[in-house]
Amino acid sequence: MLSYIVWDINPEIFTIPGINFPLRYYSLFFALGFIISQQIMFYFFRKDGRPQKDVDTLTIYMVVATVIGARLGHVIFYEPEIFVEDPIGVIRFWNGGLSGLASHGGAFGILFALWLYARKRPNQSYFWILDRIVIVVALTGCLIRLGNFMNSEIVGKPTNSQYGVVFARLAEEWIMARNDAILDVEAEKGGTVGETPVTLDITVRRNYRNDMEIDRLLQAAVQPVLTSSRVIEDVYLPPGQEPKFDIWRDPSGVEVKLQAAGIARHPSQLYESSFYLALFLVLFFLWKRYRTTWAEGKIFGIFLIALFGFRFLVEFVKADQVAFEADIPLNMGQWLSIPLVLAGIFVLIYVSRKHKETHANVSEN
Repeated sequence: MLSYIVWDINPEIFTIPGINFPLRYYSLFFALGFIISQQIMFYFFRKDGRPQKDVDTLTIYMVVATVIGARLGHVIFYEPEIFVEDPIGVIRFWNGGLSGLASHGGAFGILFALWLYARKRPNQSYFWILDRIVIVVALTGCLIRLGNFMNSEIVGKPTNSQYGVVFARLAEEWIMARNDAILDVEAEKGGTVGETPVTLDITVRRNYRNDMEIDRLLQAAVQPVLTSSRVIEDVYLPPGQEPKFDIWRDPSGVEVKLQAAGIARHPSQLYESSFYLALFLVLFFLWKRYRTTWAEGKIFGIFLIALFGFRFLVEFVKADQVAFEADIPLNMGQWLSIPLVLAGIFVLIYVSRKHKETHANVSEN
């Protein structure tokens, strides 16, 4: 397989001076999703003659509901033991950025929050607001999945396709953490090991007198990492193979190359991100063309069926998020998607019947 790529980008963009807080791509895309969505919602409200000042309140509802719902969803569906073992960990989802969030939990949180929002606004019914919110939710989902890709998380299963991705960042970080004499590790495509070869370029400090010392240092640092159960899912040394280092010196330091094997995976984050972008464009078109003629709730129903129907399918090429998923016929994401698809079908039937009854009564009068 020649068309795979090696992905090892640093998820941190830079560290904010003074507070020593790293800004991560995931957090940036997460925030951009809400900022762009808010501007689109201003457009919706303006076109539909609703008070634009309500968008600020709506944004607060959405942000709070998304974060709380997604965090509780992750803990309830994937790590319920946290409630007993580390209760304060339920609210500890900052690790240099947002992490430990589940999209299905966010969906349930949003549905509840918008119900609370619509109760106080008779000119913005529950289905009316849902029809517009789901359009920007699709766009935000697109950006969040891009953030997942930058984080090298929520990866796909191994693939022999021509567009697989070797996620090498974890191996790089673990090798560097083994010894502070290792200044840098960069993975690149190509080499001589396995069907998906990966070459690790390792930079070591210059203060080593001979290659034997460097070899001993790297043997101790590299072999435990590339045989670790967590790392070998992506970059590894084949069983029985000892690491062999090609060492040379230049003015900047000691450069070392190590041949290893990689595992190419489905870039499932990009599959989802692309689909969500397409869904955003379709839903926006439907709103623009049919917002005055379609029953309220119809766009929402289409969204539920399309998004969570796709989520059910894409889970077949995604790696399990937690260990217990290997012992169940469908993974947790699929089980959670089924009721939401059924809810979408129910919504379409319900709002269509109600719309017909309303028009029938108007005609009779």
